[in-house]
Amino acid sequence: MIAFQKSFVFALFAFFAAPVFADDWAKKMFTQTSHNFQTVGRGTKTEHYFEFKNIFKEDVHIASVRTSCGCTTPTVTQNTLKTHETAAIIAKFNTETHIGQKSAVLTVVFDKPYYAEVQLSVQGNIRTDVTFTPNEVNFGELSERETKEQEVIISHIGPANWEIRDVRSHCSDLTVRLEPAQRSPGVVKYRMIVQTKGTLDAGDVRERLTLVTNDSRFPTIEMSVGGRVRPSLEVSPAAVGLGDIQPGQSIEKRLVIRADEEFEVNDVYCGDERFKFELPEGKKKLHFVKMTFTADDTPAQVAQKVRIVSDLKDGKYTECVVSGTIKR
Repeated sequence: MIAFQKSFVFALFAFFAAPVFADDWAKKMFTQTSHNFQTVGRGTKTEHYFEFKNIFKEDVHIASVRTSCGCTTPTVTQNTLKTHETAAIIAKFNTETHIGQKSAVLTVVFDKPYYAEVQLSVQGNIRTDVTFTPNEVNFGELSERETKEQEVIISHIGPANWEIRDVRSHCSDLTVRLEPAQRSPGVVKYRMIVQTKGTLDAGDVRERLTLVTNDSRFPTIEMSVGGRVRPSLEVSPAAVGLGDIQPGQSIEKRLVIRADEEFEVNDVYCGDERFKFELPEGKKKLHFVKMTFTADDTPAQVAQKVRIVSDLKDGKYTECVVSGTIKR
């Protein structure tokens, strides 16, 4: 009887402990689980990327993402992640259809390698008296060191003494110029010029501006800044999947390396000797590198970083991640 009670208690403990463990492994992949949009204007593009990375050997799969409120719409940039791959849950604040103080909980459901749920929370205040035209600062695609500017018209419906006292950029690679206000009965308008300095890092631009006003109820308003800085040297694909590999099997893949100017591939580095590379010759804007992986007899996960070094200034290089599984 005592043995039965002990086994029952152990099983009961395992039953309740398992979900906690399951949730914990999934939550560890996220860099953050909450975000405050602060105060934003009606109709402005307002999004936040909850980034996560597969830090495990097994593939990770998202089965679904649900929201507790129609004020926020979630989307997933990639449902299946192999080792070291990254993705994001995009939380879009629906400023076109909702107003006032809003909040939502996004539940991310994983079904591989184990079942787990991770909850992400967002909140913010959507104002109806402030609008931006266009609804965000979006520079589109930029090359490295390129400067570009965009004009935004900020409109406020209400008292004529409404004033923007300052515009604070959360990114030192941007400059902002605010022209004097244009005032008419019931409407105040500002013309704002936002410019890149040509020092933005390669990759997606996800920044924001904070407008400081004389409104004591809502002293600040947020506006998003987006775009993408195209790397001067990049490799495609950035994540290479080898899939399931049998012992002794060889797999060939082709890497495409592109640059804004003609270059030569000086070398390719990888910490795994099972990888071999054939380097192209000459200077071109586009090169192809043949990569061959030959599996040994040891079943294991394969996860390596490959670095392609060019003859461009400062020995500029680009990297990709290669993953796969050697089966028994």
